[in-house]
Amino acid sequence: MSAIPGIAVFDIGKTNKKFFFFDEDYQIVEEEVQHFHETRDEDGFPCDDIDAIGRWVKTKLTEKLKDPAINLRAVNFSTYGASFVHIDVAGRPVAPLYNYLKPFPEDLGDLFYYRYGGREQFATETASPILGNLNSGLQLYRIKEQQPHLFGAIHRSLHLPQYLGFLTHGKLFSDITSIGCHTALWNFRKNDYHQWVTEEGIGNKLAPLFPSDGSIETLIEGQLLKCGVGLHDSSAAFIPYMCMIKEPFVLLSTGTWSISMNPFNKNPLTTKELQQDCLSYLTYQGMPLKSSRLFAGNEHEEAVKKLAAFYHLNPKYFHNIPFEPDLISGVDDAPAAPGFVFSGAETVEKTYHGLIQHLVKKQKHATQLVLDGTEVKQLYIDGGFARNEIFMNLMAQAFPQMEVYAASVSQATATGAALAMHTAWNQKENADHLLEVKRYG
Repeated sequence: MSAIPGIAVFDIGKTNKKFFFFDEDYQIVEEEVQHFHETRDEDGFPCDDIDAIGRWVKTKLTEKLKDPAINLRAVNFSTYGASFVHIDVAGRPVAPLYNYLKPFPEDLGDLFYYRYGGREQFATETASPILGNLNSGLQLYRIKEQQPHLFGAIHRSLHLPQYLGFLTHGKLFSDITSIGCHTALWNFRKNDYHQWVTEEGIGNKLAPLFPSDGSIETLIEGQLLKCGVGLHDSSAAFIPYMCMIKEPFVLLSTGTWSISMNPFNKNPLTTKELQQDCLSYLTYQGMPLKSSRLFAGNEHEEAVKKLAAFYHLNPKYFHNIPFEPDLISGVDDAPAAPGFVFSGAETVEKTYHGLIQHLVKKQKHATQLVLDGTEVKQLYIDGGFARNEIFMNLMAQAFPQMEVYAASVSQATATGAALAMHTAWNQKENADHLLEVKRYG
């Protein structure tokens, strides 16, 4: 039996670290999930163990190159954003992988924004809300101001996907999807690094940009391998939809956060939109991707816990409640309440329909923020809410002028990382078969 040709993808999330091997049809031949114990930084704040992750990536790749059952042609990486690995001239990490959830010093933020035009102007120029360490460029600024000896020891700062790529191909590169994801490094108006990057000496620590769909040929274990530069996970997850959907569309990706992404909205972000949790990503092709965020999955999870306790039910019961149009309350145009309130006098099914109706009202407003001013007629919804019949039917009612679809791509983030470098390793033409859809309305 001949070896299966394909690509390896390391998909590194905050909780799960995954390895995939895809064949030329983008079918998953092998999947492995790893968990690593966290370590702590100098302040005792938990963070991912970059040394352990790096060893696993190198060991796994070597193992797969020796596997006679597969023909490993390429490798790519997708990871969570806001994650700098700071290395010295020998390529060794000189600092922990600082956690983006670590609080950012308020006085340091005040000083920074005073220097660069104030919070509103800066957020507008960088197309991102003010998010502390989630603005990963400010992690470097913080080191410069608070740990000058460490700053001097840093030769290059690579976002996590590019560091994992460096461990494989040995080259120092940055990638536009990592630079352009709420980092505060990129000026979206000028389509270049923001002026503060040069003025603060941060630019000297950043590696040159490399095409997100390009590859670096390297020799490992006597075998030639095409290596991708690595991608930010949210941008990677969007790639399958960009490749497969031919008409203008918006993607609502649902999970803990529900993120509405409209690649066909070319209008610059306004201050008002930023205040309503809008931001822009850069796609792997370097184009701004106007987006809005809603903490809907988290609100749903917390509300279900309360309902389960009140009605003395297992939370899993709510997963199977069917859509009943008669249980929907009258629709009005008033703004959604901040939180869901229930009387307890209704049946559990009626109350749960009320919760979803409340969330859809919020979601309609959030999604409308990226729809305004565009002619998009298709709305694709993936993730957890796409499997919720009540949510999907109510979204179709909320957007009667649009075609509303539940959509799914298996392991979209890892698949996107593989698709980004399709021409470098895959001899087949396309992967249109990967998208599964169901229309509502």
